[in-house]
Amino acid sequence: MALIGLTFAVFVFNMSEFMPIGLLSGIAADLDVTEARAGMLISVYAWVVALLSLPLMMLVSGMEFRKLLFCTVTLFIVSHVLSAMSHSYTALMLSRMGVACAHAVFWSIASPLAVRIAPEGRTSLALSMIVAGTSIAMIAGLPVGRIIGLYMGWRASFLCIAILSAAILAYLAFVFPKVPSDGSFSVKELPTIFKNPVLVGIYILTFVIVTGHYTAYSYIEPFMIQIAGMNDDWTTFTLTAFGIAGILGSMLFSRYYTTKQNTFIRTALAGVAVFLLLLHIAAINPYLVLLVCVLWGIGMTSFNVAFQAETIKAAPHATAIAMSLFSGIYNLGIGCGALAGGAVCTYLSLTDIGYVGGAFAVAACVFCFVRLLPLLNGKR
Repeated sequence: MALIGLTFAVFVFNMSEFMPIGLLSGIAADLDVTEARAGMLISVYAWVVALLSLPLMMLVSGMEFRKLLFCTVTLFIVSHVLSAMSHSYTALMLSRMGVACAHAVFWSIASPLAVRIAPEGRTSLALSMIVAGTSIAMIAGLPVGRIIGLYMGWRASFLCIAILSAAILAYLAFVFPKVPSDGSFSVKELPTIFKNPVLVGIYILTFVIVTGHYTAYSYIEPFMIQIAGMNDDWTTFTLTAFGIAGILGSMLFSRYYTTKQNTFIRTALAGVAVFLLLLHIAAINPYLVLLVCVLWGIGMTSFNVAFQAETIKAAPHATAIAMSLFSGIYNLGIGCGALAGGAVCTYLSLTDIGYVGGAFAVAACVFCFVRLLPLLNGKR
């Protein structure tokens, strides 16, 4: 029951993170800013998470995890109420920074918490449930948030997040057990993390592949509408299919990762690169865009869950701190990807987001296949 509650929390945190992507056009029009400037909501959010994940987690690392989880969700709720009340770009940006602070702590503890409260021998299942929460957010959360935004305004979408989060917090209060922290972590111990070549390799790979992914994904809604000529219904359906692909990726992880780790990693990374590069070509037909997005989604979700698992394996005595760094670097990649996507839209063309994102993904493949996989195999 506690793991299910945590999965719901993952769902709502991801729904909030992804929501501006589906509402980008509406926010830009309502606040009288360009789509590239509205896209900065994604970049700044991600950079706040990237900068604060480690400092905040070190500050609270000695706190009992149940209490920490509840405080984090409460901050998340309050910040969303403020987002719903925002009537200027600055007010919305500040409220999103509050959400980002909650996000920074939550994603540092979510995966380690899932592993610790899972039944013995079910670690892969626990991590798959965390990824499933993310995928469901993309299946139902992002499209539903977008539909609410289309018919009731984008502020209503944020208010719905606050209400749903309050319900999840009430549920967690009844079912979530006390979980002692791993112990406080000091700055003096950080070199032990950065001297671990596997962790450093994972962090480099994560930054590069996530930057490539979000170069395209941050602007996928205007790409579908303006370049692929898809209407609102088709766009929403395709975003939903992207999320469904995430569940397929988590299922593939549960089934194949333990026995075929190298093949799984190679296929996931190569898939992200190939389907990003095919995005513009697929724009000639909505069905091709749908197919590319589904396969792209499977690849990216498979990467996410596989390297969360590898991060936890590589730092068994400092999982929360290692995951806070993973989360921070992941979000640094999101911010840089959204910024790169905005630059592509401004200085090149919206048609090029897949090519630029794909170039990053190809670089990630080369680094992983040549450098990181031999390190991972040496640790196993």
